[in-house]
Amino acid sequence: MNHASKNVFGEPIETCSEDPLTGFYRTGCCDSGSDDQGKHMVCAVMTDEFLAFSKEMGNDLSTPVPQFQFPGLKEGDRWCLCTLRWKEAYEAGKAPEVVLEATNEMVLEYIPMEALLEHAFKRAEAE
Repeated sequence: MNHASKNVFGEPIETCSEDPLTGFYRTGCCDSGSDDQGKHMVCAVMTDEFLAFSKEMGNDLSTPVPQFQFPGLKEGDRWCLCTLRWKEAYEAGKAPEVVLEATNEMVLEYIPMEALLEHAFKRAEAE
């Protein structure tokens, strides 16, 4: 994990998912670098609606692609999404929830904080 990466709150970024193992660098974190053309920095919780939308837009995230260590996603999985794919889904009314603590602060260059807060994933409170 790149401990220098910060989340949208300016705090150390949390792990998005280790099962399935996500991130452009497959570290579990939504880190990005100059070699990451898609800017995989939004930690999103998959929904069937979003997966169908993404497939319609030409990016099938539900079918496994083993040669790229990609397991195929299902509802409930967390995944580091391309920043502009999430924004596109948001504008179409199909954006999945976002785990803000695990979303890279660099997404704020592309997506307003208000949009992210509107789709913030709420962790279940312990009772």
